[in-house]
Amino acid sequence: MDQSLSQGTQTQEQANWVQALHHFENIIATNNESLQVQSIIKLSHLANRAPVSILVSTVPILVELIDTSLRTTNNAVLKASVYCLKCLSCQGDGKLAVTIGQSSAVRHILCLLPHSEVGLQKVLLKCLRNLVAFDGPNRVNVVRTGGLKVIVDMLNSSSCPDSLRLLLLDVLSALALLREVRRSVFSLRAVRLLVESCEVGKMVSRARAAQAIGLLGLVKRARRDLVNSGAIEVLVDLLRNGDISTKIVAGNALGVISSHVDYIRPVADHGVIPLYAELLQEQEPLGKEIAEDVFCILAVTDDNAVTIVEHLVTIMRGNDNESVAAAADVVWDLSSYEHVLPVFHRFGVVSLLFELLRTNNDSNVREKVCGAIAQLSYNEVERIVIVNLEGVSVLINMLEDESEEVKDNAAQALVYIHEDPLLRDRTSDVLSHPVFLRVQERMVQTRSAELRLTESVRQMTVDELTWNPALA
Repeated sequence: MDQSLSQGTQTQEQANWVQALHHFENIIATNNESLQVQSIIKLSHLANRAPVSILVSTVPILVELIDTSLRTTNNAVLKASVYCLKCLSCQGDGKLAVTIGQSSAVRHILCLLPHSEVGLQKVLLKCLRNLVAFDGPNRVNVVRTGGLKVIVDMLNSSSCPDSLRLLLLDVLSALALLREVRRSVFSLRAVRLLVESCEVGKMVSRARAAQAIGLLGLVKRARRDLVNSGAIEVLVDLLRNGDISTKIVAGNALGVISSHVDYIRPVADHGVIPLYAELLQEQEPLGKEIAEDVFCILAVTDDNAVTIVEHLVTIMRGNDNESVAAAADVVWDLSSYEHVLPVFHRFGVVSLLFELLRTNNDSNVREKVCGAIAQLSYNEVERIVIVNLEGVSVLINMLEDESEEVKDNAAQALVYIHEDPLLRDRTSDVLSHPVFLRVQERMVQTRSAELRLTESVRQMTVDELTWNPALA
């Protein structure tokens, strides 16, 4: 009975809204300006309560009113209609933004925007901001209707008030997610405006701009303009003060910029290494992945390597296994950097890795740690350190681990130690172990394949020179 009463109430409410819609349509049809404005304002106030289906039905009416007002200079109805569209544009989880964007509203807004008084410009921009924030196709529509030029011209105007500037930058940050807009921003020499949009305004808008900067930074020619416009400073601020999703976006964009050798030091000089260390310890896997990638870029310089390793050691001495595993994964990556190995010695990294194998039972930690040790064992000096730490017995025990990856990495390290003439006797206890033998055979086959490939490439080069005397 309660359910039937509830359904009856909902049906009656829907009928009331339909009746209200018809009443609205009738008032608009009277062409009485005063009644029209009152009715439109009332609809604006009801926008957050009315059903989406009712609101969708009012959009064509409002757009037609704007079109008519443009031809008759009916400012009161025009302003009320634009204000109402602005109120509707943020309703229905983006559905109203899509509906408005599919109408001729965008064309009318862009036509009105440059020449209206500031109060109306503000309402127009808020409506436009909602349209491009909620819906990707709306961004395309705005750009292809000439919207980017309108926005950039207004931003470049010396008379642009601050109250409009933030809204304009908000719109620009959304449009810049389109590739064609980023190309235009670069060609229009408006990169500084994109950087400015990343510096001011609401965090969601700044994060969009940071994403666009990261995408634009993939273009080598654009990186210099971004850096000269202050992108590093702005992105560092977001990495330091943003929420986790913003930090991830800003961290990725900074990583893109730092991937050019000229900007590794400038990025590091802004104190980003501790910030990436914090990102490495966040729960978001993407944040950890970005921090790992950027550490691998920044660590190419000696000073950066020291600071990075210091932070990694601190993290690996902590109690959060996800963070410990992430830090060990970075150590694994950096183990192939010759200039980083002395830094590992300075901070006792190899000793810490074996300490983790002895005391930590987390499977992910053990996999990353064993991988790092396997990579380190490729180096003669590190093999001696491993042996002196009595690491061989620990690695032999790892051959019984549940994880196949741990077994394989431990066996790989033991193979490298066994192949060292000075250390071969330390591995006598493992020579018949099936995991050791399997990995040893695989490594032999891999080396043989690499040798054949090298010989094949060398022969191809000789044949090319012989066939084409001009190259000889």
